[in-house]
Amino acid sequence: MHISFIAYPAAKNRSCLFFCGRGADLLNNNAGMKKRVHHCCITVLLFFMLPVFARSQDKQPEKEIVQQKDIIDIIGRAFHKGTAKSPVIRAKKVYFSFLPFGTAVAGGGNALVTSTTAGFYLGDIAGTSLSAATFSPYFTFDGRYGYTLRTSIYLNQDRWNIKGDTRFLYYPQYTWGLGGNSSANKILMNYSYIRFYQTLLRKIRPYLFAGIGYHLDSHTDIETFSDSVSLQKFTGYRYGTSPDKNSFSSGVSLNLLYDGRKNLFNPLPGYYGNIVYRFNPKLLGSDYNWHSLYADLRRYISFSVPEKQNMLAFWAFYWTALNQNVPYLDLPSIGWDPYRQRSGRGFDQNRYRGKGLLYFETEYRKDITQNGLLGFVLFANINSISTPDSNQFSQLHPAAGGGLRFKFNKKSGTNIALDYGFSKNHSGISINLGETF
Repeated sequence: MHISFIAYPAAKNRSCLFFCGRGADLLNNNAGMKKRVHHCCITVLLFFMLPVFARSQDKQPEKEIVQQKDIIDIIGRAFHKGTAKSPVIRAKKVYFSFLPFGTAVAGGGNALVTSTTAGFYLGDIAGTSLSAATFSPYFTFDGRYGYTLRTSIYLNQDRWNIKGDTRFLYYPQYTWGLGGNSSANKILMNYSYIRFYQTLLRKIRPYLFAGIGYHLDSHTDIETFSDSVSLQKFTGYRYGTSPDKNSFSSGVSLNLLYDGRKNLFNPLPGYYGNIVYRFNPKLLGSDYNWHSLYADLRRYISFSVPEKQNMLAFWAFYWTALNQNVPYLDLPSIGWDPYRQRSGRGFDQNRYRGKGLLYFETEYRKDITQNGLLGFVLFANINSISTPDSNQFSQLHPAAGGGLRFKFNKKSGTNIALDYGFSKNHSGISINLGETF
């Protein structure tokens, strides 16, 4: 069993798994069905788009939060310390969650990972969303390391939202080349990566924001661990795989965001939509002039009263490069979705890469205990990558799995998420703080 973790940081029933498996076989043998599946994927995205501008439900009152139990309560009881229950969550108070663990990393080897999250309010709780910060450093004993800091800051009354994503990474990863070919051929590559994303959004109506961002992606010392096969020869792709072994992209984005979830760590019933158009001119230092589009849509439906988790969540996104000269490591890829990198549970990170990526995932979330301390999820996802020659979405790749949830901090709603996912040629366990989406 392979253990996987994305440091930059549930299973469906048998009939669903049978459907996914048979569906993939039929697609490979029926060209007409491939077109219908492509149309179906677009229809799914439109389904999410329609309600994006509808008003989300308000977050649950504090009296429902204090009835829950979390790991902090358990630890306090073990050391004979009572946990104080404040009738009101005070603005600017910080709620920390901390999780150290060891795991395997992509490309082989073991790593020591520490994931720390902080949730806090910077304004009146009645009209201000929970701000969130996640810091996830890791290192291995053979010299690989990574430092990731992601933030989403909401100012008072959500007038402004400031998003950040900063990373310093050094590690090898496998790549399988371009397209949705199910071939198991792969090559191990190594590189250093610096990311600096900052986006400033202004509220223009309740839950709706618009703004601009700056994005920098720097890949240096790109090399393979094969003396006979270079990255360019293996992939057949000329951009970002040249002998100079460096790739640099610097660009500006236009952003439209609708977010009625109120809590990034554990979304409440509501809607989420995000559209990002990014352009990277040579004027800002990019190796090539290129553009991309990312559209992310999510919906959360609750089947019970807010104090007990019983929810169905949907996630779909379309990510595409709008030019032929996008650097290889900046192309859409499974497990590399902007900001979170949690798509494709059940797949290797990088398993599918291409000019365009369609993705859909659904997850059922339910509490096991009445106090919310323990819960479970069942999930299934499917993706399709455009082919290099025709840019058609001709193959589907399904995965499924399940997991357990342990409430770490009831004030911020943060869970320890332990998931197991599997697909045709891969299975793995992931551990994270907070929900996948």
